[in-house]
Amino acid sequence: MKKRTKHSKIWCIVFGLLGVIVLAALIFMHFGGFSTGENTNPEEFAKYAQSVENITIPENAKIIALGEATHGNVEFQQIKLDVFKQMVEIYGVRAFVLEGDYGGCEQVNRYIHGGEGTAQEAAASIGFAIYRTDEMAEIISYMRQYNEIAGEGEDLRFYGFDMQRTSFSFQFLNEACKEFGVDITNLQKLMDGEDWSDEFDYLTRMEIINQVKNELKGKKDSTKAIHFADMLLQYCELQAITDTEGSTLRDRFMAENVQWILQQEQQMGCESIFVTGHNSHVAKWGSFDSMGKLLSSETDNGYYVIGTDFYRTRCNMPTGSSTKRTNQVFYSHNPLAKTAKMAGLDICWLDFANIPGNSELAEVISQYTYMGTLGESYSWFMRLLPPSYRIFQPPAVLYDSMIFVTDANPTKIITEK
Repeated sequence: MKKRTKHSKIWCIVFGLLGVIVLAALIFMHFGGFSTGENTNPEEFAKYAQSVENITIPENAKIIALGEATHGNVEFQQIKLDVFKQMVEIYGVRAFVLEGDYGGCEQVNRYIHGGEGTAQEAAASIGFAIYRTDEMAEIISYMRQYNEIAGEGEDLRFYGFDMQRTSFSFQFLNEACKEFGVDITNLQKLMDGEDWSDEFDYLTRMEIINQVKNELKGKKDSTKAIHFADMLLQYCELQAITDTEGSTLRDRFMAENVQWILQQEQQMGCESIFVTGHNSHVAKWGSFDSMGKLLSSETDNGYYVIGTDFYRTRCNMPTGSSTKRTNQVFYSHNPLAKTAKMAGLDICWLDFANIPGNSELAEVISQYTYMGTLGESYSWFMRLLPPSYRIFQPPAVLYDSMIFVTDANPTKIITEK
């Protein structure tokens, strides 16, 4: 009887320890640590934090970039519209430039200038699930309504700076070639082929598109048509290299595309543009030559970037290669975001230029700290490796200012019919 009692106690201890270990593991996986991170002084933070409606931009800013810590939260998409409205009404910006396919965004541009369809259909044409949302449709609706009463030359324009989709770029290049009398026989073969047709390797595809591009160069007012060809050429180059090299090349292409859009706007008399994409693309620094890093190195750009972060997010993310999506909870462990939560600020803007150099807050924005960053993929393995959904950098090195959302809610993807 005594042996059984002793054994029972041992087993109780073993199960108790296992229970503690499991509980600790669950806490770690949920919070990305054993707490929600550190914080700074809430009273000092509240003194310098402002509402998004009070955002101010330096007069020399030509490229005003807004990042998003995630693609799958309502608030970060709504902030796009909030900030863009201010850029339009206060700073005279007329271009909304999105991390989306250039051709698909041109379809949106045609819609906001009176084209057929609905705002939801226009949003779907951008080509990414993350934009098939009510929030993106609201941005598009605002731009269309604005254009309905805008004076001549005061209309809003919608651009994309990405090149990962081809259908609309093909369609509009084809239309332009017919308009300019350029032979599209070979181009049509590419368009008709499923998945660019196995009949053509990427060098052949590029040769065909370059032939069309060279013919267009001799035509008056063909700048936009040539850019459709450039987007297809960029796509071809991306398909020919590895994922690692592709990330760097894609950001270089995106930086070039933003520069091109800025030039188009300046030719129309608008000195600045509003650009929005993931934090990792717009940040001024990165372990590789990110779009923001490249753009900020050009001093005549007047590159100004607003980063974003969350304290807690329920983020809409795809599960691996599946078309199914899931809402997942993450904590950023950003002390600034946590302090915003403690200060009772649901959404706020912190201008780093206004923070006194001798303050505790200045020290926090200048030192290495964790910040949340979620893309378009989710795996349970991320729970074991919190750095997989965080970056560890000084906020003031990456951004000029930041917007914090304390509790971010998931977007709802509108299913295609």
